Amino acid sequence: MNIKIIGAGLAGSECAFSLARHGHSVHLYEMRPVKSTPAHQSSNLGELVCSNSFRSAAITNAVGLLKREMQVLDSLIMRCAESARVPAGDAFAVDRERFSAELTNSITSTADIRLHREEVSTLERGDFDFLVVATGPLTSDPLFHAIDDFLGHDGLYFYDAIAPILAAESLDLSKLYWKSRYGKGDGADYLNAAMSQPQYEAFVAALLGAELYPLHDFERAAHFEGCLPIEEIASRGIDTLRFGPMKPVGLEHPTTGERPYAVVQLRKEDLSDEYFNLVGFQTKMKVPEQKRVLQMIPGLENCTFARFGSMHRNTFINGPKHLRATFQAKKDDRIFFAGQITGVEGYVESSAVGLLVARYIDEIARSGSASPLPVHTALGALGRHVAASAPERYQPSNVTWGLIEDVVGRVKKIEKRERQAAAAIRTIEQLPGVGQAF
Repeated sequence: MNIKIIGAGLAGSECAFSLARHGHSVHLYEMRPVKSTPAHQSSNLGELVCSNSFRSAAITNAVGLLKREMQVLDSLIMRCAESARVPAGDAFAVDRERFSAELTNSITSTADIRLHREEVSTLERGDFDFLVVATGPLTSDPLFHAIDDFLGHDGLYFYDAIAPILAAESLDLSKLYWKSRYGKGDGADYLNAAMSQPQYEAFVAALLGAELYPLHDFERAAHFEGCLPIEEIASRGIDTLRFGPMKPVGLEHPTTGERPYAVVQLRKEDLSDEYFNLVGFQTKMKVPEQKRVLQMIPGLENCTFARFGSMHRNTFINGPKHLRATFQAKKDDRIFFAGQITGVEGYVESSAVGLLVARYIDEIARSGSASPLPVHTALGALGRHVAASAPERYQPSNVTWGLIEDVVGRVKKIEKRERQAAAAIRTIEQLPGVGQAF
C-alpha cells in the first residue's frame, strides 16, 4: 500500500514508522522549515513545544498504562523518549533536543519512508491508497480551511499557552532546594522555590495586574482545562494556584522540615541540566511582564529566559460528528486523522493515535476492514472518546480512567487500577501481529 501522511510530528512520525515496518510505502510531508509555526523553533521532527514531560510513568495512572500498551506495540515515540529520558521523580520527562534528533534520525534512515519538506494545502489523496492527516494543533491556515470545507464548516479550534524556560546558571540556588513531591523518583528531581504567605499574595496580585497579549476579534479564547495559563487559574480565586501548580503538599523543606505556603517547581529540560521549565506555568503575559512577575519568585530574581511563554492556536475537529472509532473520516474511509487534531490531548495520546491509525490501515490492507481495540484498554478508550462522546460538548481530553471501561468491579482503588492495567496489557499482548512490531 502507498500512504500519504501530512505532518511529521509525534502522531505522523509514529504512524509512518509503524506502516513502513510492515512493508508499506510512506510519503511523509512536513512543512517545516519551508514554513514555520508560531511555536516551533527547529526543523526537527516531533519537536515538543509545550513541555518536556510525558507525565506519569506509573502503570496505575491511565497515561502510564497507555505508555506500556504502546511499548508492547513497539512504539517509536516511546523508544526515542526512553533514550532521551531525564530524571523527573515519578514523571516521564525527556531532553527535548535529544528526543527530536533521535526521532528525526529514525524517520530519515527508514528505507520505506520518503520525507518531503513542503507544505500541503489540500486533502487530495491522488494516487495514494490512504491519506493520514496528522498536522496537529498548529495546522497551517490553507490546510485548516481545506479540512473545514471537507467537514462542512463546523471544525473547531481553541488557544493554548506554553511555559517559559530558564537558564540554570541564572538561578540563585541558595534560595532553592532539590526535592520531588513526597520523595518520589530519585527524591530530588525538581528545584523548588518556596513562598511565604506575603510573597505568594504579592505574586498573585502582580500576576492579576500583568498586561496580556490581546486576542483578535475572530479568535475564540477558550483553553483546554489541563493547560490553563496561570493568569486564568489565578483569576478564579486567591488560593487557586496553591491548590494547583503551586501546591506545597509533599514538598517540606529537606533541612528544616517546614512546609511552605506555596511552591513553584522547576523541572529539568535537558540531560546537561542547563535549562529548567517552570512546571504548570503556561502564560499569555507579554514578555516584559513575564520578566517582572516571574522574577518575584525567590531564587529567580535574576533569571535569564531561554524561551518566553507564548500563546498559540490549537486546532481540533469534532470527532463524534466526523470520525469513526478507527479514526477514519465518516465522509471518506480512505482519509484518516491522527494525533491531537482528533481531540486527544497530550504527547502520549497524540502518539498513540498515530500508532492506532497505522495498525488500522495495515489491518484494512490485509483483511479489508479494521476493528477498534477493546475499550478496557487505554488505546481503545481513546478511540471511543473521539467517536462516541457527545458532539455538542466535545472537548480535547487526556486519557483518564474515566474513559477506560471498568472490567474489575468494586475493589480498593489501587487494586482496581493494578487489575485493570493487567487486563489491558494482556489484551494488547494477545493482539494479532504483536511481537512483529504491532
